[in-house]
Amino acid sequence: MSPDDPAAPPPTATERVCDTLYTDILERRLAPGTRLREEELAARFAVSRTVIRQALHRLAQDQVITLHHNRGAQVPAPTRADAAHVFDARRVVECEIARRLAGRLQPEQRVQLEALVEAEARADAAGDRSAAIRLSGDFHRALAQMCGNPVFVRLLEGLLPTTSLLMALYQPAGASACVLHRHVELISALGRPGTGAATEMRRHLQEIEQSLRPARDVFKAYRAPTT
Repeated sequence: MSPDDPAAPPPTATERVCDTLYTDILERRLAPGTRLREEELAARFAVSRTVIRQALHRLAQDQVITLHHNRGAQVPAPTRADAAHVFDARRVVECEIARRLAGRLQPEQRVQLEALVEAEARADAAGDRSAAIRLSGDFHRALAQMCGNPVFVRLLEGLLPTTSLLMALYQPAGASACVLHRHVELISALGRPGTGAATEMRRHLQEIEQSLRPARDVFKAYRAPTT
């Protein structure tokens, strides 16, 4: 479920199904709670139900979907309590990634990150929510890949779809997938050694998490009760 590598062999049928469903969930084309029926998926992808079953089990192992006994596969519908766990995990992984990359970012890596930010800004300005979500995830995934630890990449790829689902459920309509200026500031912070990049990453992830919480109604105590 990583970006395509031109030198890699063509994906198997199982990999193709996995990658497409992963992207559909990440970009919210599959809504939280959607049932993933083997027969319908086999027809959609023109493959056997065995291939679909293998793909669903792989996605479940990566915690992208859930498998229920006697009820099949489903796109999860995470709760706000789940959000706290997800962002705790992302802070542990991504702040460490930022700390390791700080002061070590290569010129070509900076160019790659800036291109992703520019593409995300264009998608956001055009109202292309799906593309903006995908590009935001690509930005965070690219940082993990640049760090050189494949376990960080796998962990993040398991967390990104849940983050997207949380945003689909709890983020106000029209909100940006990520706070774009934070990505710009992250790139700048990564150009300097020290703890600044990790601090900026923590601030960025906290802003995303806070965007999932409804604004407090400061006038509630002053309203007359309804009858």
